[in-house]
Amino acid sequence: MALRKIMLSGVKPTGRPHLGNYFGAMRQFVKLAEEHEAFVMIADLHALTTLHNAAELKQNTLDLALDYLAIGLDPAKVTIFKQSEVPAHAELAWIFNTLVTVPYLQRAHAYKDAEAKGKELDAGTFTYPVLMAADILLYSTDIVPVGRDQKQHVEYARDIAEKFNHTYGETFKLPNPLILSDVETVPGIDGQKMSKSYNNIIPLFASDEEITKAVMAIVTDSSGERPENVYQIHKLFKSAGELASLYEDKKGKYKELKEALIDDIKTFTKPLRERREELAKNPEEIIKILQAGSAKARESATIKLTEVKQKVGLDL
Repeated sequence: MALRKIMLSGVKPTGRPHLGNYFGAMRQFVKLAEEHEAFVMIADLHALTTLHNAAELKQNTLDLALDYLAIGLDPAKVTIFKQSEVPAHAELAWIFNTLVTVPYLQRAHAYKDAEAKGKELDAGTFTYPVLMAADILLYSTDIVPVGRDQKQHVEYARDIAEKFNHTYGETFKLPNPLILSDVETVPGIDGQKMSKSYNNIIPLFASDEEITKAVMAIVTDSSGERPENVYQIHKLFKSAGELASLYEDKKGKYKELKEALIDDIKTFTKPLRERREELAKNPEEIIKILQAGSAKARESATIKLTEVKQKVGLDL
């Protein structure tokens, strides 16, 4: 029987997930985890580039673990772990830092964006792609599910792996990006892409009151046959056929269409929210799941790091 391919995914613990996160990525990760040996990382070291509040980072880390368990990631099948609990990530990143050049890192999107805006980058953000390469390569990862705008991260990992292999001998498998071509681009309540930075989100685990308030705030355009922003979100929850009859019956009745969307969001998210609330009652169990996942990840990562140390001459 052929070994299953290895998938790695990582998310920074920097805030509440929203419907765009779920339909754009999180839902696909659950499906992929059924078909691959999956490592799902809570990227708390990466989060330090933007989050400098210890209490908030700790809470966000626990919350992200809850989020992933609530949407269906099974810790019996998926290795869910904290990046900072696997020291090999930072250690391998340093070794990679001695191979990559400054001009090479200046090609990264984050650096270019900061430069264009006249901002100074901290060193952690500048070398962010190197740590991400270490994240990916430590586990002999086959695929990394990403959006098209994140493809460069996997390209950096491949480049660094090839340079290491050329310098020290064959060591790293070259990972491939899995572009989620069928991913929905979910609009926010203002019609732009749903994003925390735009303050236009509908949280995935929102209360009934939050859902109602957010949906009622969706910007509507009265010039067309239907309120397009409402419809684009609604089609995540109902088929085109179901929506066709609904929007025909309620043509021009935007408040009623929003109320129908509210009901459908509540119906869809209720079991997820209830599962999350139940899991949250036992934070000690969540911590145990993270500890077990981190121990498994450490074991796997240490094998590769030991090989790397032998190749570069750090072992005696």
